[in-house]
Amino acid sequence: MDPNPLLETTGLTAYDRIRPDHVAQAIEALLREADAALAQATSEATPADYDALARVLDVATERLDRAWGAVRHLNAVANTPELRAAYTEALPKVTEFHTRLGADEKLYAKYKAVMGSPAAVQLNAARRKALANALRDFVLSGAELEGAAKVRFAQLQELQAELGRSFSEHVLDATDGFALYVDAAELAGVPEDAVAAARAAAHAEGREGCKLTLHLPSYLPVMQYGTNRALREKLYTAYVTRASELGPGTLDNGPVMQRLLALRQEEAQLLGKASFAEVSLVPKMAESPQQVAEFLRDLARRARPGAERDLAELRAFARDELGLPDLQAWDMMFASERLKEQRYAFSDQEVKQYFTEPRVLEGLFHIIETLFGVTIRPDSAPVWHPDVRFFRIERRGTGDAAAELVGQFYLDPYARPGKRPGAWMDGLRPRWRRPDGTLQTPVATLVCNFAAPVAVDGQLRPALLTHDDVTTLFHEFGHGLHHLLTRVDELGVSGIAGVEWDAVELPSQFMENFCWEWSVLQRLTAHVDSGTPLPRTLFERMLAAKNFHSGLQTLRQVEFALIDMRLHAEPGSEAQVDAVLAEVRREVAVLQPPPFNRFLHSFSHIFAGGYAAGYYSYKWAEVLSADAWSAFEEAAGDGDPLDPATGARYRECVLEAGGSRPALESFKAFRGREPRIDALLRHQGLA
Repeated sequence: MDPNPLLETTGLTAYDRIRPDHVAQAIEALLREADAALAQATSEATPADYDALARVLDVATERLDRAWGAVRHLNAVANTPELRAAYTEALPKVTEFHTRLGADEKLYAKYKAVMGSPAAVQLNAARRKALANALRDFVLSGAELEGAAKVRFAQLQELQAELGRSFSEHVLDATDGFALYVDAAELAGVPEDAVAAARAAAHAEGREGCKLTLHLPSYLPVMQYGTNRALREKLYTAYVTRASELGPGTLDNGPVMQRLLALRQEEAQLLGKASFAEVSLVPKMAESPQQVAEFLRDLARRARPGAERDLAELRAFARDELGLPDLQAWDMMFASERLKEQRYAFSDQEVKQYFTEPRVLEGLFHIIETLFGVTIRPDSAPVWHPDVRFFRIERRGTGDAAAELVGQFYLDPYARPGKRPGAWMDGLRPRWRRPDGTLQTPVATLVCNFAAPVAVDGQLRPALLTHDDVTTLFHEFGHGLHHLLTRVDELGVSGIAGVEWDAVELPSQFMENFCWEWSVLQRLTAHVDSGTPLPRTLFERMLAAKNFHSGLQTLRQVEFALIDMRLHAEPGSEAQVDAVLAEVRREVAVLQPPPFNRFLHSFSHIFAGGYAAGYYSYKWAEVLSADAWSAFEEAAGDGDPLDPATGARYRECVLEAGGSRPALESFKAFRGREPRIDALLRHQGLA
């Protein structure tokens, strides 16, 4: 029998060899190892010493986490019924172990003894931060609870993990489960590459016509460009009612949300907090739910005048130019795109022809190499799908010294069935100076859902990315750089680990700024047919349109964040979900969606993605990222923002420091002062 790839601890994970039947065997073996390590770590045989605990416990738990991370990753990008069943069976066992580990009073006492020992003052800053985080997390994991409360806390963790899994699977299944077959004539106005992809999808099933799905590369072109209003309404309705009571009952996330909110509130009460929002904010920068709500409402007040102007002009344009006196939700993207085309004389489809995937990647890698003093090269590794590519990042050697491996990453760019919607970075392996002295280098995966290359006139053309796609790619690479470029060797605070959740978007949002720089776009663009770079005149029109409807977009993000915060800050909200939603929309939104809109039912960020009482982080971190970008603007003057000196300072102060110190300290080390909101308002045209 082949060895189980999930039990192989050296080298890269053999994703191409992992089978569903490997999961139970590997996870049960690794749980036994981790259990034995926990028993040893809490025994008198292991002293209350940082290195001793790492040798015994961290080695075993990191091995378990890496194997489980591989299973969780495959479940998100290569989902099959067999893999899902194996994942579902193992999830409660893994959750139970981590719950027990985090709440073990003997282990908690040993860590407190480490922190209180004379040797603690000799620990370096990263180790002290990792230790402080660990003690904080023991409290949040119920280590100070006793008796029935401790038992119930453990039950809550398992129930929440199961519900989060169900929520995510319902969204995936509802998205994959919808298909609409139409004649090409019904796709009037839709770009040819999107029509070709829809035709190819139908043909692959032996059907005539075109296949439309709710995956964004299929959905968005119809909503933006399709002149068939009835088709837009049909697709919009399907999209915003995914995983709700308006679809298959087995996929309804309504009860899942209510149960999750109730369980989270119960967890907060066990921990002595008034709400789950208070629990969520303990390891974040923000100090209280009230502070977050005030921040969001202040931003809403600043954005509202612009949003009201945006909506008034869009309604007038739709009435006068498009013959749509009753602008509806399914008309919004279509009307916005037409107005943008008229006002700025370009369309997203026109711009897309210049962003071929190979050229974008080449330009992105050039930015990273120039700013951060590294080299990115293709590498080889077993992958889970033929479209996945693998790369290595190296730090250039000085003199005759060889290049040093910094980290490696997978890139999985295209949408496909069985792959979770959206885009994300996942740290598959952390940087860690292992107890035996060897340095483990980090590995990340960068996942997007772009439209795959399609054949035109028998020729396969490179994938074409919208400017939004390019921005998404840069965003996820920012997360990846945070994970990969760290110089911190401690497991709990290297890379993205230990970074406050409301600061974790700083490096990702920072990278988006490059997508708006002329000197950068010249290297990112080459027309798919002629090979010419983006014309300056087209760039100027794009730049003029950069803050097109930024008021509406800002209010939309504030609305999502305020709904999230209120649902998690107000006890009993599980019985008031619709009321909270309606109240926030009345307070913040200038445009009310139709009554059948069920966006919360697919809001995976807060119900299955770790952003519970944390969705505000996007706007919070945007203040940091915009201010950080200002340093590059100041260094560039009217020139190129690719300033290696500023890049080196940003790399050292922010990326390399990872979670080894508070994010505010890293920001101040880079900027020399506290963050200011001015840059964000200026960048979004709201100043």
